[in-house]
Amino acid sequence: MGPGKRHVDFTSALYLGLRHAAQELLPWTALTDGKPAALNELAGARQLAGEMATLMGLVAAVLLPSTLHLFWDLFGMLGKRGIAVLVDGATYPVARWGVERARCLGAPVHIFPHGAAQVAAQAASYWRNMGRFPVLLADGVTPGRDRPPPLQQYAEIARRYDGLLVLDDTQAVGVLGPHGGGSYLAHGLRGAPVIVGASLAKGFGVPLAVLAGERSRIVDFLNRSETRTHSSGVCAAVLAAGGRAMAINRQAGHALRHQLACRVSELRGALKDAGFRSHGGQFPVQVVRLPAAVDGRRFQQLLERAGVSVLLQTSQAGYALAFVVRADMQPGDGILAARALKHYAKEDVWKRLR
Repeated sequence: MGPGKRHVDFTSALYLGLRHAAQELLPWTALTDGKPAALNELAGARQLAGEMATLMGLVAAVLLPSTLHLFWDLFGMLGKRGIAVLVDGATYPVARWGVERARCLGAPVHIFPHGAAQVAAQAASYWRNMGRFPVLLADGVTPGRDRPPPLQQYAEIARRYDGLLVLDDTQAVGVLGPHGGGSYLAHGLRGAPVIVGASLAKGFGVPLAVLAGERSRIVDFLNRSETRTHSSGVCAAVLAAGGRAMAINRQAGHALRHQLACRVSELRGALKDAGFRSHGGQFPVQVVRLPAAVDGRRFQQLLERAGVSVLLQTSQAGYALAFVVRADMQPGDGILAARALKHYAKEDVWKRLR
């Protein structure tokens, strides 16, 4: 059977389907007051930060315009304190850009294989004996992997060697954990030396970042943040969208996450029935690796003509297709995608794409 004609888009990471149209937001009189965030924050910023801290299971939080602002400041602050940074090899690039600032300030950086907690522990022991405090950096979720990182082990390493676990939880906030609070609660990290940075752009559809942790760490960050001193804070429109996202999460978050899980299960089942193995566990990013000799770009184009938009990933191992699932997708979208994939993966088509 050939592919269907209805267009299905698997390229958007708005996992819960939240979009926040202008007419759905509370009005504002000015986008910004023109003052640096350290001098003044717009009304609602502290309240939203407090709501995010509670949702994530942490004590205090601060909002920033992006995770680039967040990790630039955080590692700029930490890099002056005699640390060594231990980076999980699958960590997302934006947090790594912050690490480069710590490196410029003299902090040694050790990148270890994804999930290799024993290697991380050995590195933490070495650097602690050298008089440096280990700061571990990892993502809460690595899309396309079948299992999450060993966050409890990372947190224990940080505790054992008087260090800190910095968690980039952009993928998980809104999707995983109680009420969508993310990896800190989902992995039982209460009481561990952890600070969590995350963008709300994926799970909640709001382009702002939150840094959450113990109150003393957040107060320290507020006192030392350079981007808050030299640039404006989160604008009024984004704050309004953040408030709306929190209201929707309270009212319908559980139902949206259940619907998202159903769409993920449908896609995984349809791919399996079509003869493909998808990687990603139950997370809404499902990855199908293509045979090494197949031209992934041309295959992606064939799927697009069939009405299925997917992301193309490249690595030394070859091409892979990433299907990003959302709660607002229609029943049957996953089946349509799997049928299109099967249609174009016939042996004669594979050969023509080599």
